[in-house]
Amino acid sequence: MPEHTTDAQTTDTPATEPVPRLALRPIEAAAALGLSPRKLWEITADARSGIPVVRFGKAILYPTRELADWLCEQCKQGARR
Repeated sequence: MPEHTTDAQTTDTPATEPVPRLALRPIEAAAALGLSPRKLWEITADARSGIPVVRFGKAILYPTRELADWLCEQCKQGARR
């Protein structure tokens, strides 16, 4: 009786790990922060907020590492108030 093989076993290419996200689109960033997309847009539009954002033409991206650092800084500032 032939042994059952899966597609992964029959290919010569190694299984690849998912590529970690370096940046999030606005809807993804809002969800990650627990905010509505509208609230994230308000924060982004306020130049004083300091939220990390990168624009490439019409594309808007929020770098994940800098976004996490920004959120931590907001927590520290909130504790000082």
